[in-house]
Amino acid sequence: MSTLDATRAELALIVLYLNKADARDKICRAIQYGSKFLSNGQPGTAQNVDKSTSLARKVFRLFKFVNDLHGLISPVPLGTPLPLVLLGKSKNALLSTFLFLDQIVWLGRTGIYKNKEQADLIGRISLFCWMGSSICSTLVELGELQRLSASMKKLEKNLKNSDKYKDEEYLTKLQKSNGRTLALVKAGMDIVVAVGLLQLAPKKVTPRVTGAFGFASSLISCYQLLPSPPKSKTH
Repeated sequence: MSTLDATRAELALIVLYLNKADARDKICRAIQYGSKFLSNGQPGTAQNVDKSTSLARKVFRLFKFVNDLHGLISPVPLGTPLPLVLLGKSKNALLSTFLFLDQIVWLGRTGIYKNKEQADLIGRISLFCWMGSSICSTLVELGELQRLSASMKKLEKNLKNSDKYKDEEYLTKLQKSNGRTLALVKAGMDIVVAVGLLQLAPKKVTPRVTGAFGFASSLISCYQLLPSPPKSKTH
């Protein structure tokens, strides 16, 4: 493959990435929380960037609540334990509610919805829903990691006399485990961000702490949305 072909392939991946509404949203989220970290809640340019980016993100998320509504009524994989099923469905319900209520918050901030007090209350309720969905996500990932760990140990016993890292099934499970570990870290960070936005522990979770955790969580989201590079053809 020539240098030009390689460059074209890389640019095609970048275009594919940026064409995703979710990817643009997460990039904006990184800018938003990076600005929150820099401003530390103080008026100035960084806080203006934080507020304007937060408002812009709400437009990206219009009607996105339908995604989790679909997840709520979709069937779950066979063999999933009932507690994990209930936690997963609770996560979908809470996240869908958050995204729906967030649209009313957007209407309030743009001046279309005139009742500011009610819009602020709805905004606070929506953040509690998001925090609840993050807690459910954390518990789901912990449960799924436990299940994966048990199946990987069982597989290791069956592969005693061979290299487990050459076994396709083991490598697939390992990849899933790494992905779920990353999702667990992100969900945990999002809980801290929600606590900061709701000001439930203002002395410990300051705007700077909220910004730092939100920025790190956004980078993880950006990484999770990266498209898989095309596999090189072997001759």
